[in-house]
Amino acid sequence: MDASDDRRLIERRAVWREGFYETQARTVIERVPRAAGIAQRWAVSPYRGCAHACRGCGARAGHAKLGLDPGRDFDTRVVVKPNVVERLRAELGRWAGEPLAVGVTGDCYQAAEEVYRLMPGVVGALGEAGVPFTVYTRSPLVLRDAAALAEAGAQVAVSIAFVDERIRRAVEPGAVGAQARLELVSALVEAGVACRVLMSPVLPLLTDAADQLAATVRRIAATGAAGVEPVVLRLPAATRSWYLAWLGEAHPQLVGRYEELYDGVGLPSADYEARITGQIEQLCRLYGLRCGAPEPVVVAGRPRFPQLSLV
Repeated sequence: MDASDDRRLIERRAVWREGFYETQARTVIERVPRAAGIAQRWAVSPYRGCAHACRGCGARAGHAKLGLDPGRDFDTRVVVKPNVVERLRAELGRWAGEPLAVGVTGDCYQAAEEVYRLMPGVVGALGEAGVPFTVYTRSPLVLRDAAALAEAGAQVAVSIAFVDERIRRAVEPGAVGAQARLELVSALVEAGVACRVLMSPVLPLLTDAADQLAATVRRIAATGAAGVEPVVLRLPAATRSWYLAWLGEAHPQLVGRYEELYDGVGLPSADYEARITGQIEQLCRLYGLRCGAPEPVVVAGRPRFPQLSLV
């Protein structure tokens, strides 16, 4: 690499084409930090960055490492891995079968997927390899691949953390509303896809009131979802600065309380998290829903792969 090349890292590695950075990935199965809050320890993501622009997204740090702004650039400059299917097939050839998450560094069914159509190949490769996998999304575009997902035995986790549309417009401005996602869950279940709801992120002091949690779980129960997996907001460094900047403008009286609630690595107080997840567990029992992450499958002989830039 030319030491005199002062371009940002992403500009040395990628091609800017029609609103997206295209880069040829060397490796696509990456380790998920335990602090991310999801069950899987490994993930594959066709996209880095996300047009849903969720202020609390924990994947923002990856953009900073590429020389991009983890705030606005994460929302508007999405990195695409056009060779993801080719690389995934190669890596699955030596994979021990441990479950994978799909779409962790950026929603795999965001607008970029309408352009690149990478997910049918990803789903096909995982299905042929017999690897258990869960697709994480907020997007109704996932219905396009419902038949393939059902055939592959995939699980889909649709993120619905709250049903307050006013808050959704503020913190998830690029995503569809809660009602559309609830309808999406019902449609996936009807199509024979195993579907649960990732109740994430629960926002401290904004969406954690007892009546808000109850309204959310009640409406999830009506969709036919297999269960609810609650996750309280994480605030790793790149996410923290972006989220707190917004909070300081929209709810300045809460900034000090957030500073007290979160530790240095961005995890909420253990007591607070236990209280919120306990409330959601009680509500799930009331409405007949399974609560919590699916049991992880532990497989020996894992290969070495790099860690995702989530925290």
